Amino acid sequence: MAKAKATKTNAKAKNPLGLAPYDPADYLRTPKEVAMYLEAFFEDGVDHESLVHALGVIARARGGMSKLAKETGISRQGLYKAIAKDGNPSFETVMKIIGAFGVRLSAQAATS
Repeated sequence: MAKAKATKTNAKAKNPLGLAPYDPADYLRTPKEVAMYLEAFFEDGVDHESLVHALGVIARARGGMSKLAKETGISRQGLYKAIAKDGNPSFETVMKIIGAFGVRLSAQAATS
């Protein structure tokens, strides 16, 4: 009983307002939603760590690493390594992953 109480107390300490946790993966069902999610990252001047995090979120939303491994031809372990917090995926790997999401990258002129 005391253990359950401690867990409830810990949950309140992490979330003092009692809000439901937000997981963007819950909202990435279609390639269009995935594209909009990635576009938001790129508009904000995405950094390396944010990009690999976003790819991991999308992978989770789209069925996990096993499914992504089948779609990309990259091993599950290779994908985990590539999109780990300290991962350093090659451009080819990023393009395979994004292609498996049903999305393609495009360039736009920068506005000043």
